[in-house]
Amino acid sequence: MATMIKKTAQRQGFKTGEHIVYPAHGVGQIMAIEEQSVAGHTLELLVISFEKDKMTLRVPVAKIVTVGMRKLADGPAIKKALETVRGRPRVKRTMWSRRAQEYEAKINSGDLLAISEVVRDLYRSDTQPEQSYSERQLYEAALDRMAREIAAVNKCSETEAVKQIEQNLAKTPARVKPLDGVEDEAEGDQEEAA
Repeated sequence: MATMIKKTAQRQGFKTGEHIVYPAHGVGQIMAIEEQSVAGHTLELLVISFEKDKMTLRVPVAKIVTVGMRKLADGPAIKKALETVRGRPRVKRTMWSRRAQEYEAKINSGDLLAISEVVRDLYRSDTQPEQSYSERQLYEAALDRMAREIAAVNKCSETEAVKQIEQNLAKTPARVKPLDGVEDEAEGDQEEAA
């Protein structure tokens, strides 16, 4: 029989009401710190709500470091992530299944910089070829994770955060739309070399 006692304090630098990043699920909010007694053992748990996913997670305080939970990024880290999406896409010439695994690992790492690299590498402008379904899914997942964190840090809506990311994506030199519908040969060469 499990009994629960709600506590309001802080554990390992995390406190109730604070937004955090949980690598496998993205941005969540600590709703409570509970003590739960199971079979004679007492566990301290952080109760984390992921509102958008309609999910609540209970993480043992002892496992915070192991699972990679972290505080939200600071201003300079957000700036660096936005600079990353403005960079030239780096797409390896390996099989898609291998690259997809690498992108998935970056998304689930919880590392904002790694997530911004996935957004940069999988973004397609209107002038570029269509994405496959799986490419689009991974791009959307990375964009969503990045936007949620930027929205939480900047205290703005996710829609505003997505616009901010997309404005930075549009600033990439290789993605500037060609004039009069004529493709620049140098741009075509860059994409082949990528």
